[in-house]
Amino acid sequence: MLDSEPQSVRIARDFVRGYVENNAPDASPDHLDACVLVTSELVTNSIRYGTEPGDFVRLVLDTDGTRTRVEVHDPVRRRPRRRPVSDDRTRGRGLLVLDALCPDRWGLSDRPMGKAVWAEVKAT
Repeated sequence: MLDSEPQSVRIARDFVRGYVENNAPDASPDHLDACVLVTSELVTNSIRYGTEPGDFVRLVLDTDGTRTRVEVHDPVRRRPRRRPVSDDRTRGRGLLVLDALCPDRWGLSDRPMGKAVWAEVKAT
């Protein structure tokens, strides 16, 4: 469980890095970096759009050497949406990052108390 605070993004990145290093010791540096970036995007979006002050998000991880699944649960049912690409905006590219790093390997699931957004990073 992570607080719905900006500093939780760093905590999640550090946790995922350690988790993958310990549970998939043969993972390539590129795979590890992709897992950390995907986690950063999912947790940031969850905190920014899927929580209110005092809420928590839940991070669920699974790896088997061929892929790492990152799943983030939050209490809001509102679904993420793609925004048009714009050079003027500094935010709103998270789903484009998922498309690039996890093509056809990410989605969301409704939960009784919110939603879970997940992505699977293939081993490289």
